[in-house]
Amino acid sequence: MTVHRFFVEPAEISGDRFPIPAAIEHQVVRVLRLRDGDEIVLLDGRGTVARCRLDAGGSLTVLGRGAAEGEPRHRLTICQALLKGDGLERVVQQGTELGVAGFRLLVSERCVVRQLSPSRLQRLQTIARESAEQSERGIVPEVDAPVPFVDVLDGEAVLLFERTQDQETRLGALEPPRSVIIGPEGGFSPAEVEAAARAGTRIAGLGPRILRSESVAIAAAAVVLSRAGDFA
Repeated sequence: MTVHRFFVEPAEISGDRFPIPAAIEHQVVRVLRLRDGDEIVLLDGRGTVARCRLDAGGSLTVLGRGAAEGEPRHRLTICQALLKGDGLERVVQQGTELGVAGFRLLVSERCVVRQLSPSRLQRLQTIARESAEQSERGIVPEVDAPVPFVDVLDGEAVLLFERTQDQETRLGALEPPRSVIIGPEGGFSPAEVEAAARAGTRIAGLGPRILRSESVAIAAAAVVLSRAGDFA
């Protein structure tokens, strides 16, 4: 039997007995039609899980608490340039499923889309939460508002550049980085690659084939987390 999982605010699951959190009440009662005696799992998004039983009157009784499982040891951040269409939605959904710890959105020279509305940012954050629930993560990855390209450059990051030569570094040959920087549909400009190198950011590629930007994010996450022993 499937036990449904929901992320809620930490304050909503304090104590041994409390009401069904308002944000999930409709889904629990009206959509899933769970009944008295059924169990659900609530997560506070900080790594704690509470297994609860539905009781009469719309209350929940905590049956047990513990540390949430499903979190990779290596905390990888994907720094993704803004994309056209629904590319960002795929990056966040599939990246969360793989185990990405956070997403930093950025605006680079060749971005066609240069702004992100508050409603779309909220939508991406909702996708992260729903994907974390579905994939049994213990923490919801943060999705940050876009920043300028230069703000994500540092010595612990790797910038993926599709025009690296065969003799140059591949991502899989590096120690797992803390963040991977991925460009828009048109990639990074030579000036941006030079700026990254001056900032101490390493430059690497994924191989001889050219991937869509959203595919790069997923492939990079799989490579880094596999290299770190957290995937496959």
